[in-house]
Amino acid sequence: MDGRRLATEDAGVRKDWVEGADLLPLAAALIQATDDRDLLQRLLSAKAAGPVKAGLPPALQREVRAKAYECLCAETDARASAQPGMQMMQDLVRLVTDVPASEVEQYAPMMLDQAGFTKERPYGKQPGARNGPAMRVAVIGAGMSGICAAIELKRADLECDVFDRNASVGGTWHENQYPGCGVDTPSMFYAYSFEPRFPWNHHFAKRDQIAAYFEHCVDKYGVRQNIHLQTDVRAAVYDEAAQRWQVTIRDAEGNSRVQAYDGVISAVGQLNIPSIPRIPGLDTFHGKVLHTAQWDPQLDLAGKRVGLIGTGASAMQVGPAIVDQVEHLTVFQREPHWVLPNSVYHRSFGEADHWLFERLPYYAHWLRAQLIWSYGDAVYPSLKIDPSWQGDGGSINAISESYRRNMVRHLKHELAGRPDLIEKALPDYPPYAKRVLLDNNWYKTLRRDHVDLVVSPISEVRADGIVSADGQHHPLDVIVLATGFQASRMLSTIDITGRQGIRLRDAWDGDNPRAYLGITVPRFPNLFLLYGPNTNLGYGGSAIFNAECQTRYAVQCLVSMREQGWGAIECRQDVHDAYNETVDAMHQGMVWSRQDVDNWYRNSQGRVTTNSPWRLLDYWTLTHKPNHADYNVEPRRDNAASAAPSN
Repeated sequence: MDGRRLATEDAGVRKDWVEGADLLPLAAALIQATDDRDLLQRLLSAKAAGPVKAGLPPALQREVRAKAYECLCAETDARASAQPGMQMMQDLVRLVTDVPASEVEQYAPMMLDQAGFTKERPYGKQPGARNGPAMRVAVIGAGMSGICAAIELKRADLECDVFDRNASVGGTWHENQYPGCGVDTPSMFYAYSFEPRFPWNHHFAKRDQIAAYFEHCVDKYGVRQNIHLQTDVRAAVYDEAAQRWQVTIRDAEGNSRVQAYDGVISAVGQLNIPSIPRIPGLDTFHGKVLHTAQWDPQLDLAGKRVGLIGTGASAMQVGPAIVDQVEHLTVFQREPHWVLPNSVYHRSFGEADHWLFERLPYYAHWLRAQLIWSYGDAVYPSLKIDPSWQGDGGSINAISESYRRNMVRHLKHELAGRPDLIEKALPDYPPYAKRVLLDNNWYKTLRRDHVDLVVSPISEVRADGIVSADGQHHPLDVIVLATGFQASRMLSTIDITGRQGIRLRDAWDGDNPRAYLGITVPRFPNLFLLYGPNTNLGYGGSAIFNAECQTRYAVQCLVSMREQGWGAIECRQDVHDAYNETVDAMHQGMVWSRQDVDNWYRNSQGRVTTNSPWRLLDYWTLTHKPNHADYNVEPRRDNAASAAPSN
């Protein structure tokens, strides 16, 4: 659309499109574009009188859509020339979300930043700052976090090299190519805040378009030249005298070299080492065995008897995607998962949606803000254990119980007439003690005549199939391991050595990683972790949200090094320890700390190492600006300033 008045013959179609828009984001975009404060106050009053949408009188809903249509039919594009003041933006946050009125002043800066309204980043010079020597940073990994780091480093005028072992960017979205692979976070939330308006084809995008999104960002923000593919980082050793990291890199031909860097950002995350179960006889199976993260795109499942081990996130995607191809599907379940219904999981974004995003740009921003709330902190209260709650083990507070009832109702509706499946598929633990999943036609798949759900544990694998503990033999041609990752063994494939020769894997005792804010570790100066310990969002949200928080924090630390003339910045041990004591204490009050439920959030000692205990607001605030008092810093030495990277 070029901003001119719509042609008469198109007007009816466009009016239908406005009628189908999400009402509250549409209203917020309209008000921001027209500065209609009277409409805003009437909407807020109506919303306060009842539930978000049901409480808005039909006449007021019609007025919003009519005014939006009139605005879109104007001679010029419907966009305001200046951003409204903070008070009005806070009111718009109240309108679009259910943030409590008493907390909206706290929430508004985060919501506006993450909705994409804040364009600048805090990389300008600090008072009294000086220009330091050029700095170069090594980024390990060119997935979602690594690409974010490269873009932010470029914005801060810091040089970087990004290394990735794969042949393409995208990280997990390059490696995971199993059928049905996609996000269970809404596409518009699973996107960088500075690049939210991508032509998504589905509300929950599949793997190929997600990979295309990251390719798009690499090119749009000009960081492809910084990325070195099929290049593996083998080790990194901190040189205390030079105040630099000596990074060992191996290329596709197997040639190794060592390069020096002022800082290192690890963007390998938590979910990159497949977890292969130790099942007796697995290596004797005569058919194909493969993990979902190591899928063979040439694998033909037509007419095959397939065993799917696991019922978690990847299983719930791959099962429905292959059920129509296989002769028989046998699903081996250790524990059932809670499954949420979602009316738009399979829905496409149509021409109407993209037309609105283009013609009324703030609509996309406010729709994203709504998703940030509903898939983020709106869920958080359900995770807190209420010691006085009498939930018989099935829930932990009143909100948790409402979620449980909703999911039980959905399960019984989908599996009506199959009491055998209801009994097998109904969890006996509270929602979110394990990851809650979105229904990707999972229950419909379990109902199919050629699908069996086996809950008896696996006893052994034989050459021609699997034997379960009840003595049943299940003949198979292919075994698919949907068994997740070794999440607690973070960075275990890279030999990282800090001060006094301490190795990171030893400091973490193998599978007990800890870091301040999940980002920095004492005795490892100038090293920053993205998607590090205790930063996984176990209840929803978006991994990109945390990646942006962590990247912003790390880049600000590096900029401070340059402008303050520091050669090293290292987290204080007491600060690190106090933070982790708080994290551990908070987890004791969270649903996933229950020792009677098996989940991948805890390490071999039972400590929660992966999940964040914070609300999105809390973590955004904690990481928004580094407190230099949390760190020991060293002035840059002349020999460090003049040292050149060695090849």
